[in-house]
Amino acid sequence: MSDLSLIKADWSAPAHIHAFSTTRVGGASVGQYQGLNLGQHVGDDSAVVAKNRRLLSAALSLPASLCWLQQTHSSILLKLESATATDIEADASWTVLKNQPCIVMTADCLPVLVTDRQGSFVAAIHAGWRGLCDGIIEKSIQAICMELGIASNNLLVWLGPCIGKNAFAVGGEVRAAFVSQNPQAAAAFTPFRERWLADLHKLARLRLAPLHIAEISSSEHCTFSEPELFYSYRRDGQTGRMATLIWIS
Repeated sequence: MSDLSLIKADWSAPAHIHAFSTTRVGGASVGQYQGLNLGQHVGDDSAVVAKNRRLLSAALSLPASLCWLQQTHSSILLKLESATATDIEADASWTVLKNQPCIVMTADCLPVLVTDRQGSFVAAIHAGWRGLCDGIIEKSIQAICMELGIASNNLLVWLGPCIGKNAFAVGGEVRAAFVSQNPQAAAAFTPFRERWLADLHKLARLRLAPLHIAEISSSEHCTFSEPELFYSYRRDGQTGRMATLIWIS
């Protein structure tokens, strides 16, 4: 079994903040799930997925059990405490606790990681187009800032691997939903065979703009066009899931 191939977030977070996205490389899943499938809800052998999750924890020497979310494309944010149960419905989590990873799963959707210059908290957000349109990124950040009494212009954001702007074809109704909320969103859509190509990173940056984030960094990987590295729901239909996670040591 090959070693896992993990993508380390390339941003200026403090040294005690650790942030990674997984790829499909390594792991024990076979067939259409070949590699490190971390999703228990996609039809893979549950014992194999559990093994893959243990492999991830071992590879990163993860200090706590992982709190996996039941993701439903909602805009629900969950605060992780030491006794928070796993599989609670939410599409974002955050914590101020040390050694308590926040983790989201994706297979084309945009994973977003957040901390501040001091590394006083961490957050992981699952943003598909529905979550983006419903404001999960800005709602989550505003809720965290309000609870902690901090300013959003002190925050660092990393946009992880997702389906790229040359691969994500959507219908006119998706474009209309974004443009109706912000006319500037039109710039994130390119005409394509009677449909539109959507740029999830650009849409996320538009949502972050009013918050005056100190630094926004992003991965250049496209999950759809790199089948050897990533699962892609748009490309393959029934497939595995990657994870993007962040914690305070």
